[in-house]
Amino acid sequence: MNTEQALMQRSDSKCELCSSAEHLAVFPVAPYDDADAERCVMSCQLCREQLADGSELDVNRWHSLNDSVWSAIPAVQVLSYRLLTRLSDQPWAQDLLEMVYLDEETKAWAIATEAAPSDDSEPCLDSNGARLAAGDSVVLIKDLDVKGTSFVAKRGTPVRNISLTNNPEHIEGRVNGTRIVIISAFVKKTN
Repeated sequence: MNTEQALMQRSDSKCELCSSAEHLAVFPVAPYDDADAERCVMSCQLCREQLADGSELDVNRWHSLNDSVWSAIPAVQVLSYRLLTRLSDQPWAQDLLEMVYLDEETKAWAIATEAAPSDDSEPCLDSNGARLAAGDSVVLIKDLDVKGTSFVAKRGTPVRNISLTNNPEHIEGRVNGTRIVIISAFVKKTN
């Protein structure tokens, strides 16, 4: 059985991300580009177009991630996690990211391409000099006034599934249900 046949059988001839049955094809999950069924998903044309690097995501289309992120197939979990990370400015996507559990190997695969810094960029470091990556968990080391809100983010507050920004001195995370930008020198990485 070839990869396409294996994926059609595994997916019941539907897109593994949105359940569409039209224009299906094999989609290898980066960094892999081989035809191993364990490293690929069956996806529809619309999902493949949205998965292209730099493409703008149609937020409404991806509510299907509520189901696909819980798949038993690691490749589907990885793509779902990556899409949720790209959509993390949406409250529903951030909530789902905070709930989802990926085993260590799958999480490493999911953040492999997004966490790899380019050679010309500075790494994002916490208060102790530990390198931060997208998806890490941190804890605040001092009370922070949150601009534009009426609350103070207290010292010791955990922030899970952080996102990196273009500025290596800033991270983004959710505190008290609000997505905020935090100076990385005011956090400590947790395990």
